[in-house]
Amino acid sequence: MKNFKMISVVVVSLLVLIIALQNTQSVETKLLFVTVTMPRAFLLFITFVFGFVFGSAAVVSYSNRTRKKEEEA
Repeated sequence: MKNFKMISVVVVSLLVLIIALQNTQSVETKLLFVTVTMPRAFLLFITFVFGFVFGSAAVVSYSNRTRKKEEEA
């Protein structure tokens, strides 16, 4: 199981790196009332990090709720 997690992290990291390197053009992004120009790779990286953080928080929250329900029963 430990090797599977490590391999998964390496594979996902490599895929993110490949996708980021293929998207180096600048792109304009509107954030509410501000327009920001940044490389598309940076925008993809930021999106990936936010998704990972919020996804991890959801998994941890779900596992904590499940564990509390099991302890109460």
